[in-house]
Amino acid sequence: MSVNILMPALSPTMTEGKLARWLKKEGEAIASGDVIAEIETDKATMEVEAVDEGTLGRILVEAGTEGVKVNAPIAILVADGEAVPDGAPTAAAPEAASTAPAASPVVASAKSAAAPAPAPAAEAAPKAGRVFASPLARRIAAQKGVDLVTVKGSGPNGRIVRRDVEAAVAAPVAAPAAPKVVPQSTPTIDVPHTAVPNSSVRKVIARRLTEAKSTIPHFYVAMDVELDALLALRAQLNASSPAEGPGAFKLSVNDLLIKAVAVTLRRVPKVNASYTEDATILYDDVDVSVAVSVPDGLITPIIRNADRKSLSQISNEAKELIARARAGKLKPQEFQGGSFSISNMGMYGVKEFSAIINPPQAAILAIAAGEKRAVVKGDALAIATVMTVTLSVDHRVVDGALAAEWVAAFRSVVESPLSLVV
Repeated sequence: MSVNILMPALSPTMTEGKLARWLKKEGEAIASGDVIAEIETDKATMEVEAVDEGTLGRILVEAGTEGVKVNAPIAILVADGEAVPDGAPTAAAPEAASTAPAASPVVASAKSAAAPAPAPAAEAAPKAGRVFASPLARRIAAQKGVDLVTVKGSGPNGRIVRRDVEAAVAAPVAAPAAPKVVPQSTPTIDVPHTAVPNSSVRKVIARRLTEAKSTIPHFYVAMDVELDALLALRAQLNASSPAEGPGAFKLSVNDLLIKAVAVTLRRVPKVNASYTEDATILYDDVDVSVAVSVPDGLITPIIRNADRKSLSQISNEAKELIARARAGKLKPQEFQGGSFSISNMGMYGVKEFSAIINPPQAAILAIAAGEKRAVVKGDALAIATVMTVTLSVDHRVVDGALAAEWVAAFRSVVESPLSLVV
C-alpha cells in the first residue's frame, strides 16, 4: 500500500521550508534510517531520514523548491514491486496533493547536515502563451469563472496555485496600478553592485528579528563591571588543569561569564522568564543560549542547567557546541529553547552594544570587550580591567527596577567570583 512522505516540522517555529535536494531517486529502494532528502530550515540544513521501507515511487516536490508547507506531501513511498496508484498526486501540483487525505503518512526524522545543498537546476520556462498553473488551480478557476491569464502565480517559478485563484475570486476589480516609485537606496543598472540571494536561514532570521524588535517592548540597562578578580580566578584554575587527559580543560572568559549569568539567574529568578497573554512563565531550569556567528547568520546553542554544571563542564560543552554549530551539525534540541541568552562581542573589541531579545525569552545580555580603564577606588585613581554589559529585557515581563537588580547582582558575582566554583 502506498503512503505519502510528508514535509516534516523540524523545529517548533517551522511552518515551511526549502527542499534543498533529494538523496534518493525515483525507483530507488529505501530502508528505515536511510537519509532521503535535505531540508533547509530557519537554523540549518537538516537531513531527513525514512522511518519506513519500500521504493521511492514518485517525487512530488522537486529539489530547490522553497516555501514547502509543513505536512504537505513531498513524495510517495510504495511497496517493492507496487506501482504508484493512478490517483496519486503529481509532481506538478504538490498543493493539490495536500488537499487529499494522506494514507498512513511517513513520519520522517531529521538530523543536521554539514554540507550545503547544491544549487538546483532551473525549471524550464513555460512556452509563450501557456498558462503555468497546477491542476487544482485550473479546476477551481473553471468553477469560479476566473481567467487564469489575469492571475499572477506565487508558486515555484511563477506557477499559479490554489491560493492565487482564491485570492483573485475574493479581490475586487483593481484600479490601474500607479507608476512604481523606486526608492533612492535601490541600485539602478548604472550603479555597479552584486546581488547576493538571501538564503532560507537569512530570510527567517530577518523575519524573526523584525518581529522581535517590533512586537517586544525592549528596555535596556547598562553597567560597567570590573574583570580583574575573574581573570585571576581563570588563570589560577587553568594552571591547576592537567596537561592532557579526560580531566584537562582550558577555561575562556566566556565560560566563566556563562556560569556567572546562570548563578545570577538563580539569585534573581524573575528574569528567567517568558511572556504570554495569559501568564508570565517562570522557568525552573536555567538554560543559557549562547549566540554564535555562523556563515549564514546566527545560531544559539544551549548550555542546559548551566547553574548546576562545573566550569570545566561548561567549558568543554560550550566548545563542542560552538564547533558543531559552525559546522552546521547541531541537533534541533541543542539550539531550540533556552531561557536566557548571551551575546558576547568582546573578542572584536566592541566597547558597548545592545542585543535584540531572542523570543520567547524575556532577556539577553550583551557583553562588550574588557579593557584597561581609569577607575576611582576610594578617593584615589586606579587602573582596572572593565567591561560594559547591557541587559535587554522584555518590559512586559521585567520592569526597570528588576532589570537593574539583575545587572547589579551579575556585577557582584563577576567581581567576587568565588561563587562560581563553590
